[in-house]
Amino acid sequence: MKALGARLRGLRAEAGLTGAVLAQRAGVGQPTVSKVENGRMVPSVEVLGRLSRALGLDESTTREVHDLLAAVEAAPGPVEESEVETPVGAALNEAVRSARLVRSFQCIALPAMLQSAEYARHVFESTPNSTPEAVGRAVAARVERQSVLYEPGRESVFVLTESVLRTWPGNPALMLAQFDRLLAVDSLSTVRIGVIPWRRRVPVMPRHGFTLCDGAAVVVETFRGERVLEDATAVAAYEETFGRFEEAAIFGVEVRELLLRVMREFQELEPPTTR
Repeated sequence: MKALGARLRGLRAEAGLTGAVLAQRAGVGQPTVSKVENGRMVPSVEVLGRLSRALGLDESTTREVHDLLAAVEAAPGPVEESEVETPVGAALNEAVRSARLVRSFQCIALPAMLQSAEYARHVFESTPNSTPEAVGRAVAARVERQSVLYEPGRESVFVLTESVLRTWPGNPALMLAQFDRLLAVDSLSTVRIGVIPWRRRVPVMPRHGFTLCDGAAVVVETFRGERVLEDATAVAAYEETFGRFEEAAIFGVEVRELLLRVMREFQELEPPTTR
């Protein structure tokens, strides 16, 4: 897998293409290109054929990369794509980079694109075997990626359950700053934030959060890492599920009123300052 990925990465570099351009020409998701090149995913014959054509490979080189794929498939204990997890944050940052439409549903933690730096730090610190250096890099990457929220031509829709607003790390002061960020982001013309109030029945029993990037991929965040699904049937199922959650959520003025109400409750938890 690593040999195949390295060979494709070298051929892309020789062609002077970025991963995003190659993905667009081949008609695949950018996460697919990255995972194949880094030896984290075994491409199908069809996907490898698309990549080969997009790279403009001659017959001899095309045969070479297909021989490498055959060697991977013939090896004992092949790794299925669904079994591969990337470090928390890495796959989502990469998928969001090229997406024009991001739709995220969360039922435990706040969506990654809405997290303050301090909130994100607690998220990454809870990852098994985390180190201060790795946490610092992950937080910086997450905050940097949030800049896409302000770019024209992009659209972001976030739906979360009210329990997300009441599941908090750190201290009340952290959450008060986090609510300020939510209120600021909700005012952007490129962003819609919806909440399913606890008084309203959920249309589907939530099992985990997920983020849809365009209609090409869905990122599922787990306790240990992330999984990227690009199968069309799986993506369509997640899109249908997101639509049902979106229909059950409140938006606009109702959401801002709810955020301010929960914010006041956190203010009551904040200990008085001593002088």
